Amino acid sequence: MQTTVFYATNRAHEGAKRFQPKRYGTRFSSDGMENLRFGRVTFTADDARVQELLSRQKNFTGPGDGEALQDHFAQCARDSQIIEAYEESIPDKSVADSAQQTKLGSLAMFADLQADMKRGIDMLVLIHGYNVAWEEAVGTAAAFEAMLNRADPNRPGEVFQPVRVVLFTWPSDGKALPWVSYKSDRSDARSAAGAVGRAMLKLRDFLHQLGREVRAGKVTERDTREQLRAQGVTRESEVVRAVAQVEGTELCGQKIHLLAHSMGNFVLQQALERVWDFSPGNALPRMFEHVFLAAADVDDTVLEQGQPMELLHQINNSVAVYHNANDMALRVSDYTKGNPERLGQRGAARPQALHQKIYQVDCSAIVSGLTQHSYYTNGMIAIDIRKALQGQLPDGAARGLRQLGPAPNMFAFTHRG
Repeated sequence: MQTTVFYATNRAHEGAKRFQPKRYGTRFSSDGMENLRFGRVTFTADDARVQELLSRQKNFTGPGDGEALQDHFAQCARDSQIIEAYEESIPDKSVADSAQQTKLGSLAMFADLQADMKRGIDMLVLIHGYNVAWEEAVGTAAAFEAMLNRADPNRPGEVFQPVRVVLFTWPSDGKALPWVSYKSDRSDARSAAGAVGRAMLKLRDFLHQLGREVRAGKVTERDTREQLRAQGVTRESEVVRAVAQVEGTELCGQKIHLLAHSMGNFVLQQALERVWDFSPGNALPRMFEHVFLAAADVDDTVLEQGQPMELLHQINNSVAVYHNANDMALRVSDYTKGNPERLGQRGAARPQALHQKIYQVDCSAIVSGLTQHSYYTNGMIAIDIRKALQGQLPDGAARGLRQLGPAPNMFAFTHRG
């Protein structure tokens, strides 16, 4: 089977060809920390092995070993990946050539993803954590997508919303800033946040422009031809086909979501500041339907009023915090880095102080393994995330969560078997 992952990255490419690299490495792009590349990576995996891992019984979380599938897909990427970055060009203003056009990779990728959404597919942006190489990031995105789209063995015949996972990968290998030795993980994450903020602003602008065009009825053949030319599409047959698809377009009705894992939450925290700086008015733009904070390596007070992520709820309609008290990776972050209690361990310090859009799910009862840190891709938890994507509320019977006290936004998985 062939698997494709769409990505955005500020990693430095490896290989002679910038837009067809061999892979992406451990340093920031040579064009700057905030320089972004957009593209897609395709690799080949053994279908029988993939199906075996999707159905493998895992302790407590049931069928679906997402963590093992991450490793398998990462190895497949190492062995067979083909990377195609969307080409970009900025006109040379010193050259008087009216034919020169700005070509943006972000717009080209957004257009391809929009085509998927018109076919009924939701999007979920994934920001990974620390100490993740390029292939591991690709493997994680592919595995999470496969787990979200697999049939629930306990609900045969269930109809659910398909999801495409879009990866944002940053140089988190611990080598991005080699001159920083102490707490280099935070330094790398903080340096990557500007690029994440830029990507979010590009998404905001694309969505706003699309909305304006649809509401005003100004999606015309001329507009479409200009956009295609900016993307390098010149063959008339392709232009005619695209114009026919775009004329009379309406908003597709699909949704965009976001999940940050581990230190990816710290990247998101810092990126929100960039979005705030470039947003008019006194609120952040609404871009996502659901935001998930999984095993978050940030302070357990970060979502409270006056704290760095107090406005997170403004960019979405709901926020879910998945946490696990036995998360060994976060214990290491706590004890060795001198960080206070982590949000991803026991959830928010004061759940009753959070915005009404925010709820948390304690995964401690069903998570097992050595590190207990990447559990969001496994069985019951991945299925619960999918149910949330479908709009099922945490206190609904379909979610099967146990409500805790004293705050009404506290829930937990129940140990099974």
